[in-house]
Amino acid sequence: MDVGALYKQYKNYAFSIAYRMLGSVTEAEDIVQDCFAELQRLRNQLIHQPKSYIGKLIVNRCLNLLNSARNQREHYVGEWLPEPLGVHELVNTPEEAIQQKEMISYAYLVMLERLSPVERAVFVLREAFEHDYSEIAGWLGKTESNCRQIYSRARRNLPEQLPVIEQASANWKTKKEVLSRFTSAFLAHDVSAMLELLTDQPVFTADGGGVARTIMRTMHVHKGVLAILTSPRVLRSLRERMWKPAFINGEPQLALMKDGQVTEVLCLEMDASGKRIHGVYLIVNPNKLATVQL
Repeated sequence: MDVGALYKQYKNYAFSIAYRMLGSVTEAEDIVQDCFAELQRLRNQLIHQPKSYIGKLIVNRCLNLLNSARNQREHYVGEWLPEPLGVHELVNTPEEAIQQKEMISYAYLVMLERLSPVERAVFVLREAFEHDYSEIAGWLGKTESNCRQIYSRARRNLPEQLPVIEQASANWKTKKEVLSRFTSAFLAHDVSAMLELLTDQPVFTADGGGVARTIMRTMHVHKGVLAILTSPRVLRSLRERMWKPAFINGEPQLALMKDGQVTEVLCLEMDASGKRIHGVYLIVNPNKLATVQL
């Protein structure tokens, strides 16, 4: 095997599986490195379907990590949100976007957190990568029928209307307009403007990980979300930041800065119309902001 050539050809594929499975950029990159290190050790062996072999290695390493990290997740301080993957400035064309790592919308990544590790594996491989159930079964050491049942169970645990996996660049203009309106409404404590932006059942979640102070529990009530986003006292420190558009998980979002450093990332999930906000996800934990740098 030419492991170097395989790395160039399949590293994005491997990373995109690992990131969808783990919700962590750092852990996904470590898994990918481990996978290709394993291939290097096996370089004198003949592997007939290297892409499938790499996929199997990645998925099973991710499952092992998720199962061992379950106790850690249960003892995480406050709410756990995935690690955003982004750059500091918006790209303008699909060609520029494709130069970034394989993207998945932040809302979709948040949704995957509802699933158990094996449900997540089956759902991701089937929904995002369109692998056959027979191949998924071979990777996971299960029967094809069992994988179909796992997928059905996973789908029942998710919203009827799934978030988009990747936001089309045609929708970026509308999203940028919403981000601008949201920023203005938030900074001005403008209740009327925020009411126009929020859906009837918005969700607010913040992740400080016990490292940074923020709201500890997810808010699902419209009145409560509105109060959080327009109160002069709640989240007051965010109004002291410099707000900048950023390209996060393949779509326009917001990066907040202090003294030239990214201190928070704010990701908005849009409803089906693309004009109103269903989810507000605030990542404050500095350990999850390493990929959003100037």
